[in-house]
Amino acid sequence: MSTAALASAIGYNTQSIHARLCRKGDFYGIRPKKLPNGRLVWPANTVDRLLGEKEEA
Repeated sequence: MSTAALASAIGYNTQSIHARLCRKGDFYGIRPKKLPNGRLVWPANTVDRLLGEKEEA
């Protein structure tokens, strides 16, 4: 899943995701895989994990 698709699914801006990743080293406990071209690929279950945590809080 691309960063843009992740951002759209969870209601964040892509810049917010990148900023959190750069500052903290992860995005709420989830680390993407970096492709050779520099783009990030997020695990397929990222949306479920993030929305599950959001609903519990």
